[in-house]
Parts: sequence; structure tokens; C-alpha cells
Amino acid sequence: MSLQVISTILFACAILHTFLASKLTHYSHSLKKDSFLRGLTHLLGEVEVVFGLWAGIFVIYMSFADKPQAAIDYIEKLKFTEPLFVFVVMVVCASRPILDSARELMQFISSMINRIFKVPAIHADVFVMLTLGPLLGSFITEPAAMTVVALLMRSMIVNVKPRVLYFLLALMFVNVSVGGAMTPFAAPPILMVAKKWDWGLSFTLARFAHDSILICVVNALLFLAVFRKEIKCGMKPLKTLEKNQDSSWGVQFMHLFFLALIVMTNHHSNLFMAIFLFFLGVTAASKKYQDPLRFRESLLVAFFLGGLMVFGEFQHWWLQPLLSKLSDTALFFGATGLTSITDNAALTYLGSQVDGLTEASRFALVAGALAGGGLTVLANAPNPAGFSIMSPKFPDGAINHLKLMAAAIIPSCVAILFLWLV
Repeated sequence: MSLQVISTILFACAILHTFLASKLTHYSHSLKKDSFLRGLTHLLGEVEVVFGLWAGIFVIYMSFADKPQAAIDYIEKLKFTEPLFVFVVMVVCASRPILDSARELMQFISSMINRIFKVPAIHADVFVMLTLGPLLGSFITEPAAMTVVALLMRSMIVNVKPRVLYFLLALMFVNVSVGGAMTPFAAPPILMVAKKWDWGLSFTLARFAHDSILICVVNALLFLAVFRKEIKCGMKPLKTLEKNQDSSWGVQFMHLFFLALIVMTNHHSNLFMAIFLFFLGVTAASKKYQDPLRFRESLLVAFFLGGLMVFGEFQHWWLQPLLSKLSDTALFFGATGLTSITDNAALTYLGSQVDGLTEASRFALVAGALAGGGLTVLANAPNPAGFSIMSPKFPDGAINHLKLMAAAIIPSCVAILFLWLV
């Protein structure tokens, strides 16, 4: 069989493995403590490991099917800029000074809503977190927004039922997917096509800004209307979170400055990695104002995305003919559905390789990819970050992917409504 077919088979195995990951994690807890088998099973239950693992199997197969140099050449030609960027931006945004800055901004706006509309503080906080947080992704990038929102949201959760947690995580996925669409550099599916299709800031603001804001607001209001009692009883307001006594405006400013530089150089891995090394130096010099940096979670998410990229190049043979034959409406809904089994940035990138797409077809492809970006953990590059951060709040740290997909249906339908039907 050809490499394309083998890669697609292994890609399908990785998708199946993703949906079985929570069961593997649950099963690992029944095995003998500290045994190798328990550790291995638990590792295989880490969803962030899945695609990197199967990509490794594919690369090994490629080495034997052709020759080792062919596999090396293939890996060498791939540009892992996006996984590297997600790793760097997750580490920076999970630092204490950045989280302190984000919490203060969210708390200020929430307090204004609380005073003007006389709503409970916790409801105002959750509304701001689920609207402003994802929309900030248009400026600080979606991976950064997901990291900040997930970490702050996790700190607010005291005793929330798993059913509510599934809807909360699914809503975060959907809102972050559309929240970063107002600029051409923040949402991965737009970033992948913006240069080739000449989509500048004025275009993305005109085509996506209005819909992005409405989707985030409507989804957040629906969530609050349905789960207002559970939120009030199971979550604590931002103002009650333990504040860091060791805080410095100067250190916060330095961290925000580094974040801005990293965002501005997000296309250039050599540059933002160099800036990141300077950032590490600053954190080492300001230990008093720091918590341990989150390298493990960030590396796992980058590993996940890197695995997706290894498979992505070999999916042209079935994706490209499929996309080129669809009408605009079919293209939109096809992109929404395909996004649930492949990264939406990879999908739009493949679409950008199809010659002769009209402007309407281009919009349909990207809008569909945005609408479906919250359906699964692999649908959008920032989702693994939110998944990794929020998983400790779920029973046994395991998240059922089918339940998560089911919870994402309603907010995804809201996204479909505004992006295509209205």
C-alpha cells in the first residue's frame, strides 16, 4: 500500500485512540499501583500523547518502507512553527504575572457589569470569561486566550457536576474557535490562508467580527440561563480568589511586553524562540514574583499538534478532491463536519491548495472550519491546551470525548447560525 493510504489508516487509528483515551485512563486506575503496565496505560490515556505516538509509528514505517533518509527528509521539510508557537505562548500565558494581569482586567469589567445590571458577581465573572476571554484571542492569539481562560476558570471551580463541566469546556472550545477570527493572525484556520488569499485586518473585521462577538455573547448567555444555579453553588467569584502577595506591576509589564513580541513574531520560530529564552532569563531573575512554569502541559500540547502535522501532509489525496467538488453550502457544512476529525488549520491549508476557489467558497471553507472548531479536542489547535488544563477537574482526570462532542453541538449550532444561516 502507498504511504498516503497507510498514513490515513494510522490517522484513523489515532482518532479512534483519542475517543478511547478516557477509558484507558479509567482502566489504568484498576491496575497495580506503581506498576509499569499502569504507567504505560495511563500514558496511552493522555490525549495529548495520541497523535505524536501514532505519528512516530508512521515515521518508523516510512523508514522501513522506503529508507531512513526518506523519513528524515520528510520530517526536515515540515515547518513546526505552530506547535513551537503554541508551546511558547502557553508557557508565557500560564505564568503568574500574566494570569494576575488577566484576572485584574476580567475582574474590573465584571464588576462594572455587576454594578450596572445588578447580576450576581459569579454570573458576571463567568459571562466575561466566556466572552471577553475568547475575543481577546483575536489580539493575543487563540492558544494564549485558551490558556488564560482555562486556568482562571479552573481556579474558580469548587464543586461543579461533570455534566456542567462538559458543557463549560465545550463552550470554551467553540467560543475560542470563533473569538480569534477578527484578525488575520490569531485563529489558526485563518492564519493558514491569510497570506495566500490576501485576507488583511480590514477583511477579517468586516467578515467575522460582528458574528464572532454575537456567537460568544449568545453562547455565554445560554450557558448562564441553563446552569445559573449550578454556577452559583459550585463556583467562586474572581474577587475571592487568593491574591498573590508578591506582585509587581513592573514584572507584569515585562511579561506583557514579551507576550506582545512573541505574538508579533508568531510566523518566525527562530525569533520567538530567541525572545522566549530572554523571557526565561527574566523569570529566573524575578523568582519572587513567579510560580513554577508549566512546561509539561505545554510540551504535551505541542507534541499533539506536531503529530497532527506529520499526518496532515499525507491527507491531500482524499481531502483535496472532496473539497474541490462541493458547492458553497456543502463546503461550509462539510468543513464543519471534517473539522471534528482533523485540525481546522490543516483543513483550510489544504483548501488553500485547491485552485479556482471563488471568494464565496473560500469564506464557506474558513467559516465552516471555525464553526466546527469546538466539536472535538483535535478540531482546533488551542483545544488540547484547554483540555489539558481543565482535565484535573473531571472525575479521575478523564474526559469522555463523545460526551464532550455532544455538549458542543448546541454552541456549534449557534456558530453555524450566525456564520452561515443568518
